[in-house]
Amino acid sequence: MRPILKNKRYLYLTEFFAGMSVMAVELGASRLLAPYFSSSQIVWTIIIGTIMIAMALGNVYGGRKADKDPNPDKLYRRILLAAVWIALIPVLGKYIILGISAVMIFSVNANFLIWAAFAACMVIFVFPLFLLGTVTPCLAKYTMENLQDNARIVGTLGAANTIGSIIGTFVPTFVTIPAVGTAATFLIFSGILLILALAYFFSGKGKRGGALAALVLYLLSGVFGHKSDFAFWKTDLLYEGESIYNYLQVVETERSVILSTNVLFGVQSIKMKDEGLTGMYYDYALAAPVMAGANEKDGLDVLILGMGTGTYGRQCLRYFDGAAVEGVEIDEKITGLARSFFDLPEDAKVTTYDGRAFLAAVDARYDVILVDAYQDITIPFQMASEEFFALVKEHLKDGGVMVVNMNMRGEEDSINQYLADTISAVFPEVYTVDVVGGTNRELFASCAEDLPGRLERGIPLCEDGQLRAMMARVSANLTPYEAGDRVMTDDRAPVELLSIRVIDDLIRQEVEYYRAVYEQEGLEGLISGL
Repeated sequence: MRPILKNKRYLYLTEFFAGMSVMAVELGASRLLAPYFSSSQIVWTIIIGTIMIAMALGNVYGGRKADKDPNPDKLYRRILLAAVWIALIPVLGKYIILGISAVMIFSVNANFLIWAAFAACMVIFVFPLFLLGTVTPCLAKYTMENLQDNARIVGTLGAANTIGSIIGTFVPTFVTIPAVGTAATFLIFSGILLILALAYFFSGKGKRGGALAALVLYLLSGVFGHKSDFAFWKTDLLYEGESIYNYLQVVETERSVILSTNVLFGVQSIKMKDEGLTGMYYDYALAAPVMAGANEKDGLDVLILGMGTGTYGRQCLRYFDGAAVEGVEIDEKITGLARSFFDLPEDAKVTTYDGRAFLAAVDARYDVILVDAYQDITIPFQMASEEFFALVKEHLKDGGVMVVNMNMRGEEDSINQYLADTISAVFPEVYTVDVVGGTNRELFASCAEDLPGRLERGIPLCEDGQLRAMMARVSANLTPYEAGDRVMTDDRAPVELLSIRVIDDLIRQEVEYYRAVYEQEGLEGLISGL
């Protein structure tokens, strides 16, 4: 037995840091997957489920191995291997995710995100966490000297693991990921496990080749995997980084500057260099101020829930004289990017808060409230319920209009139908218009009568010719919504499952062409087509 094992504190430290690392890897897993699969409850369920599978199997295997061959060297080799595997995740993880996604696109017809995220978790995270799952039963074997105090020892080991897990939960979320990123977070906690194992192998005589090899691999991982370049195929990014809530990238083109919070799903905010219309849903949403009589008033109060980098706010200020814009954005780092890259004025008021919590805390009323807090499959249920929309209604002035950006247009029983039915349970006037060339649908709701008539009367008062043409297009395609009974509440709002249906349909439509090419011309034809 190596001398270090005579110190029981070292064994408890092993348990402590193993628990800490498991939780840190779990949180890192969510950030590694989010840019590709979103950060919804479904993805979290997959992460937690696969990790629990790994830990359970590790517990069983570790207990059997400890009884059969109680050699501490084998446990610390497993910890060493887990440390190296975790260190390699920043180097190889993103390539594995994209490779699995490519395979799943051509082999799975339904629930693409579920299967792709599950496969990615199984390949990347199950093995190292299985190894860490062997720690507790093995340490119980090594720590007990008799049966008189076995319950105390198991309890102390459990407490050490739990305390470590608590710290491993808070530190990545509030310290390491915002400060240095997901890749560095994996390296930090991998390094802790590595130091723990190295201390064991260098504490006495014995073979150390494996420990030295692990150290070399860790150092190489630190060199090649320290950057958070999730979109590694892009070389023209103005900015790429992470916040507590999001993966963030800023791209500049000839005509615009774009913010994306997801590698695979679209644009979250945009600034046109000519300050004109964007060609996106923001343009359609400008019908809300016109419906609210912006061109007939001296002032216009606009609230944006989901401010982003201020695209809609800048448009309102540009096209409507006397407009006052206020934004709510939960991600403070996005607001910082808005000021650095998107020319958001320093005096533009942006509150860092949850949209619903903000409404519950203020008494102000507005002419227009834009709800723009839905990103791909990530729809906060608390901002999709009947209770939430009732709160929005309370904060609208007489004649005020709520506009909601629903970003995944779908067929019957999709998330948009549920949202529209829910809104119709609160507002008597509900109209929708589909965004040409995209998957977005804009919904306008008000207690005022005849929104189409108010829009038509306001169009001639728009001074900008492009805006008049845009408003005419919205007016021509504005459709009254026929409400159903699919109402979501705070108690029941299955937004993730509803959203994933739409995502599956969108992915199926996008890959249909490439699948046909692959079937007819094989892999070579597919690559040349790309």
